[in-house]
Amino acid sequence: MPEAPIGVFDSGLGGLTVVRELRRALPKEKIVYFGDIARLPYGIKSESQIRNFSCENTEFLLHRNVKAIVIACNSSSSAAYSFLKSRFPLPIIDVIRPAAEWAVQATRNRKIGVMATQATVASDAYRKAIAKLDKNVHVFSHACPLLVPFVEEGILEGSLIESVLSRYLKPLMKRKMDTIILGCTHYPLLRKTIQKLVGIKVKLIDSAPAAVSELKEILTEQHGFSKQKGKGSFQVFVSDLPGSFLNIGSKFLGEPLNDVKVVRFKYEITKNGKWVL
Repeated sequence: MPEAPIGVFDSGLGGLTVVRELRRALPKEKIVYFGDIARLPYGIKSESQIRNFSCENTEFLLHRNVKAIVIACNSSSSAAYSFLKSRFPLPIIDVIRPAAEWAVQATRNRKIGVMATQATVASDAYRKAIAKLDKNVHVFSHACPLLVPFVEEGILEGSLIESVLSRYLKPLMKRKMDTIILGCTHYPLLRKTIQKLVGIKVKLIDSAPAAVSELKEILTEQHGFSKQKGKGSFQVFVSDLPGSFLNIGSKFLGEPLNDVKVVRFKYEITKNGKWVL
């Protein structure tokens, strides 16, 4: 299904950084995005709840006949990637494994720091992914629960966010990490401020281009690239629409965000216990 769209989901706005990279790297591809804003943040929720939400998001995208899905959420990637891969028969790309590969290639002193949500840190997903690539790399992960709310509010620069970031970066820099993974798709919008605080010698790894690179490899193998002329369409669905969404979402996307549709999940339990959209 080369002309089918690519599906992307996240707990909120952060996944639009992945869409931004997709539209840059694969401009002809149609994209359907779902942001589960009504239930964010995922990073403070239990693994089972994140898995359930991720399954619902995937089913929503499947109803849009997507040919592949990018889990543009680190919390969902850590809690639900394996489950979704085993349940749904289409290519599913997470953001953790690709970013881990790029970080291992980038580090010089084999010390990698991870900034992430509480759920991602608790899952130990990055350490496990990096250990499979190089067991001699030291990984230190630090939960940064305040960053997603700040980014969702559009607070990306200034003394307030610098103070919060300094607190989170201190334990990483104390351990002399030369590479830091931005382990949440919201964090790339803070890249400029983070780089200012850690210095230019520290390499920052953004999971968006890493995940898109893996998707390109899969589409190449499956001859799945769109052959349409011109730029592919882009649809945005959300479970809630705060007043600030269009303005802040445009910053994530790097282009105006106009046509956004709000959807509500309505389910019923069947006799065999499956959810039905």
